[in-house]
Amino acid sequence: MKYFLKLNAISILYALMIFIPVQLIVNVYRISRLISWEIGTINILTGIILLIEVIAGTIILYFLTKKWLNGRKANLWTIILWIPYFVLFIYVFVTLFPVTYGGDDPNPASGLLIIGGLIVYPFYILILNFFSMTSDEKTIKTS
Repeated sequence: MKYFLKLNAISILYALMIFIPVQLIVNVYRISRLISWEIGTINILTGIILLIEVIAGTIILYFLTKKWLNGRKANLWTIILWIPYFVLFIYVFVTLFPVTYGGDDPNPASGLLIIGGLIVYPFYILILNFFSMTSDEKTIKTS
């Protein structure tokens, strides 16, 4: 049961890791309107936040996967389990913060970026799980 909870906690973190950039990309106009900054400034800030999140998130998830999931093959379920949590986060966000101003609608190019990111993201999770599993096997064999 503990493993199941840890697996779901890691999946929630994976979902949050893709949810935050998606919301930052989609809500550029809303953020710009609420903060009264230029869109170029918001885009630069969004890029910096994305870069920091990818680096920090990768490091944190690597060590949590290595520590909590113990190199089991079942941790590959995280490749699929993040999707329901991502949908739940999107639903909650859209319900709590609906678009009431027509100028806040995202541009079509952001949708293409999001689709590309969502296609690549399961492979990112697979690679991260692979590295966390292989590093455990090397330490077990040498001990």
